[in-house]
Amino acid sequence: MLDIRFIRENADRVAQNCSNKNDASDIDALLKLDAERRAIIQRVEDMKAQRNAASQAIAVMKRNGEDATDQIESMRVVSDAIKDLDESLRSVEFDIEDRLLRIPNMAHDSVPVGRDANDNIEVRRLGTCIDKDHRVDHIEISRRLGILDFERGAKVTGSGFGFYVGKGAKLERALLSYFLDVNTERHGYTEMMPPFMVNADSLRGTGQLPKSQEDMYHMERDDLYMIPTAEVPITNFHRDEILAGDTLPRMYCGYSACFRREAGSHGKETRGFLRVHQFNKIELVKFVKPAASYNELELMVSNVEYILQQLGLTYRVLLLCTGDMTFGGAKTYDLEVWAPSEQRWLEVSSCTNFESYQARRADIRYKDTASSKPEFLHTLNGSGLATSRIMVALLEQYQTAEGTITIPEVLRPYCGYDVIA
Repeated sequence: MLDIRFIRENADRVAQNCSNKNDASDIDALLKLDAERRAIIQRVEDMKAQRNAASQAIAVMKRNGEDATDQIESMRVVSDAIKDLDESLRSVEFDIEDRLLRIPNMAHDSVPVGRDANDNIEVRRLGTCIDKDHRVDHIEISRRLGILDFERGAKVTGSGFGFYVGKGAKLERALLSYFLDVNTERHGYTEMMPPFMVNADSLRGTGQLPKSQEDMYHMERDDLYMIPTAEVPITNFHRDEILAGDTLPRMYCGYSACFRREAGSHGKETRGFLRVHQFNKIELVKFVKPAASYNELELMVSNVEYILQQLGLTYRVLLLCTGDMTFGGAKTYDLEVWAPSEQRWLEVSSCTNFESYQARRADIRYKDTASSKPEFLHTLNGSGLATSRIMVALLEQYQTAEGTITIPEVLRPYCGYDVIA
């Protein structure tokens, strides 16, 4: 969330940023409400001063044995007016808060201005975009090998769900274990196993509410939400806390299933694992001092790249433009892998610096020393990695002409087999 004082002082910049992010927030309307709020506060303060003065005068009159009936009635009228203004103030403040929660974060100066994914910038790539050749898509090869079952997933639950079977299930578990081990043992993240359900305050803290309500699974009876990503519970782990500066950066990684309604999704994008309502992911989250956050973002991206390199997958890193980046992000890199049968790139990770946007919403601060004034820290998160599209790339890239799947060397100790046949 942006500070209302920042918006007052930078109204044109904030409005332009909303436009750059394809957001229709009305900054002028917000500032009118803000002016109304301050005017109400001033009127209330003036009336309270008037009431205090009247109270003192009434006390003097009573001590002197004078009739203070008219003054008491006037003070009652003022008190009633203050109550009415307090109600108006609460209504205005609720409207301001709702509008503030919907205004996107400011994009960093290094982010290119653009309308959609066509304006993203490729920063680098590694590997060769191999041709389809003998390869069939991940749905067909998994059906032949009996390792994934989307038909029965649709029968048991619905479209967008699937079963991992036999060696497919073991390969999925191997990917998750490998990702966790690399990020904890090599890159220094602390492992977490977070809840898969959260309350509304947590989703407001990370920015999914109120903007993305329709994309989440909500359980009305308990007023809980299935998490769209482990970013939500892990970031909110420190909600309403003040951290010691000498403990930063704090780096966490955690496994979770992720649940997304993907409202409006249709067509080829929904086939198999290309877009599903439930998938597995290892999430990386950092809590850092503001001065270090952009260096920490580059390190996070390099952590993800390391795993893609070890898996031997062709990938590229994209710097997202303003129109394609996340609502709350200040700067985002996407990492995409090449799927030979699909003959296209698939996003497998998104690494974002939110600066203080989430920290302000979730009230996460730090103090450099015991006597320092608390400041909002910066939060970052990234996928390290999501397995569903990694599975697609592996099944297509490592598919042999005989219709078997060769397992990347780094995964073999986790799988206990070298080939799926």
